[in-house]
Amino acid sequence: MNLSFRILDWDEEKPYELLLMADPSKTIVDEYLSRGVCFIAEYEGEMVGEFVLLKTRPETAEIVNIAVQEELQGQGVGKHMIKEAMEAARRLGCRILEIGTGNSSFHQLKLYQRCGFRITGVERDYFVTHYEEEIIENGIRCVDMIRLAVDLDTIGDEDKR
Repeated sequence: MNLSFRILDWDEEKPYELLLMADPSKTIVDEYLSRGVCFIAEYEGEMVGEFVLLKTRPETAEIVNIAVQEELQGQGVGKHMIKEAMEAARRLGCRILEIGTGNSSFHQLKLYQRCGFRITGVERDYFVTHYEEEIIENGIRCVDMIRLAVDLDTIGDEDKR
């Protein structure tokens, strides 16, 4: 699938349908949208996904939200978006790219590790502390945030595409 990417304009309508697939709290989504950059993935002129990149520290950025239209999941769109996020982080002068996901997010954990991310830690009770509504995913209560990171200098040339 040949995707194109663009940055969401500030005055453009936010793609909440996608954003809230990855994070059910509109309040939290709005907070990091105000500080980050939202990239839109398009295929044949249609929005098929998004990711939000946030510079968190010197030489470090984080993908704080990433989502693919449900009917296109499992077709390589997410992997392509992560590769684009890596390139965008490099353009920002970053060497480290981080991402976090729920303990119940099996498919996401698999994808991120296949893209070179390694688990760096666990934020215990993250989703209990920061979200009012209980989150159930894959039949499991989402409680802890699994933190992952990739050193962009270690990704081979074949992975930089």
